[in-house]
Amino acid sequence: MNAPPPAADALYEHAACGLVATDADGLILHANGTLHAWLGMEAGALAGKVRFCDLMSVGARLFHHTRCAPLLQLEGTVYEVQLDLLAADARRIPVLVNIVRRRDGDTAIDHWAVFRSSQRHAYEHALLDARKVAEEALEASRAADLQLQALNLQLTAADRRKDEFLATLSHELRNPLAPMRSALDVLRLKHGNIGDERLLQAFDRQLRHLTRLVDDLMDVSRITQNRMQLRRTPVDLAPLVRSAVQDMAATMAAARHTLRLAVQDTPLVVDGDATRLAQVVINLLANAAKYTPDGGRIDVELACEDGHAELRVRDNGIGIPADALGAVFNLFAQLEPALDRARGGLGIGLALARGIVDLHGGEILVDSAGPGLGSEFTLRLPLVAGCAAREETVAPAALAAPLRVLVVDDSLDTAETMALALELFGCETRMAHTATAALELAAEFAPHVALLDIGLPDYNGYELARRLRALPAGLDTTLIAATGWGQDKDRTLALDAGFDHHLTKPIDVEQLRLLLR
Repeated sequence: MNAPPPAADALYEHAACGLVATDADGLILHANGTLHAWLGMEAGALAGKVRFCDLMSVGARLFHHTRCAPLLQLEGTVYEVQLDLLAADARRIPVLVNIVRRRDGDTAIDHWAVFRSSQRHAYEHALLDARKVAEEALEASRAADLQLQALNLQLTAADRRKDEFLATLSHELRNPLAPMRSALDVLRLKHGNIGDERLLQAFDRQLRHLTRLVDDLMDVSRITQNRMQLRRTPVDLAPLVRSAVQDMAATMAAARHTLRLAVQDTPLVVDGDATRLAQVVINLLANAAKYTPDGGRIDVELACEDGHAELRVRDNGIGIPADALGAVFNLFAQLEPALDRARGGLGIGLALARGIVDLHGGEILVDSAGPGLGSEFTLRLPLVAGCAAREETVAPAALAAPLRVLVVDDSLDTAETMALALELFGCETRMAHTATAALELAAEFAPHVALLDIGLPDYNGYELARRLRALPAGLDTTLIAATGWGQDKDRTLALDAGFDHHLTKPIDVEQLRLLLR
């Protein structure tokens, strides 16, 4: 019995490739068992009997003689030569061959490493197929990205056009509102309660409602673009809520609603923008009034809960289905289809309220037991510990000094009604409807105050403000921009142009009177 071969011999005999040694003429000196097995030959059938070239196909043999042998002679190595060997049963065996020539004195020995490559083409095809699929997927991904970028650009452009449309719509709506507001104020200032007060109240109520809708249109655009800026101060919510309830009193009375207000006596101070928070409360009250049938009941409670100011607005109105609760704060959400709605509205009030509350770090929640069972909205805002609300000291309203006021507006109605209101304050007024006429009049009239529209037919109010400032008495004139453009950038433009104040149409005469004192 033969002894087992040493480990190195076993590795040589059973290597994963065929190993062969030949002399310089190609006569096989040694060949391992792997090559014998591939060729289907008995051990010892090759050494000293066969040249390696004799194992090659005709074409491989020709290639070896013309390409491999000269290269081996010249460089001593040949790598990755693809050729076919012929097995004992005449099968072709595709192989890859590496050859290294070693020298021992004058004797040259060639070492052959033979690798089967029958699966190589399949692997290469599979690799090429996989690469093709990957490249097609990458190309599809690039095309999808380009399409998404194009769609994103279209959406951005559409969103920008929407904002521009809302700003323009708001401006165009404010312009007719301005003379209506001024005319109503003049009627009240001039005639007091003489006449049918119900007509004036209805006019005032609807005018305020329309103004709020216009304001909401502008604000919702700011909220959706994260451009709303808060003017934060310590705000006591108790008087703010009472004031909001007072503002909505006429609306509640018109619908014969009973509004019950419960506010605790201790201050509930939050860090917030008083104007925006009042807007939220009014929107909640307006929503309750709108969705409660005439003669309904609305409860408003303000209290302290777990370090938060908590305002609850509860009504016994039409209620909200459970499946609609999650959508009431969505923009343009309405409980009823447009054609079925008799209560009007744009569906932006609650969305705007939530946006403002989010900016304050608070939350607003809604609950309803279902249709016909009323709704409850809960507003929660974090209280400011150890902070007292700044008390606004508002002087009693008084008539303005007999100032000279120049009113400049291309709308005759707006200019005339505003001039009438100012004359009721004791002011001497002059009107101009173009910037050029305003400049000529200002040189002669030397106004203490100039109330300027921005959209004038010859050149705009900003340029007019700069030219008025250049007049001899211009530096002493108080310039007030009165415009339907009410975004933050419009206020900045006005101040940069030299205006002292910026008012948005329709102008509140009481606010204007405070500026004239």
